Amino acid sequence: MNRNQVLPQVHLSAEPSALQRVDFCAPQSYKGAGFLGISDLPRLAEEVSAISAGDGFDWELETHFEDSPGSDPLQIMNLGLKGRVHLVCQRCLQDCAVELAEKRRFILVASEEEADAYPLEDEEQEPLVASQHFNLLETIEDEVLLSLPLIPKHPEGFCEPHASTFGEVGDE
Repeated sequence: MNRNQVLPQVHLSAEPSALQRVDFCAPQSYKGAGFLGISDLPRLAEEVSAISAGDGFDWELETHFEDSPGSDPLQIMNLGLKGRVHLVCQRCLQDCAVELAEKRRFILVASEEEADAYPLEDEEQEPLVASQHFNLLETIEDEVLLSLPLIPKHPEGFCEPHASTFGEVGDE
């Protein structure tokens, strides 16, 4: 690919169905943003304790190509997520709103072999296998699920511990 070549930029539709088949193998860059409600993310919907108005995630995506010494330019995908879900607080066992804001950087690779060979110590970017039918909606949902706290809790002092937690090791 010519270093000075200008690639077309495709604007992604915010519709969930359009995000299920994105051609990341085409020589073009992508840009898009939108909002996904909890109902658009079925695996996440199984994890939430309640759904309130406004629950869901704003997403923002941009891809570009970066020069790589000695090889073809690398396709980079930057994904930003910001939103809210309701989970069960593990202190009081009541509903707890959890705000999430994440920024992820991925390098799009051509095969599983390339992804497996990618250095694990590179924590700033993660490999994703590009395809002509890439399911971006699933990737967004994966990143939301990975961002959920392992033990959701209200902020300190906001709730009383549930009666079943008294008497556990470490409690006075």
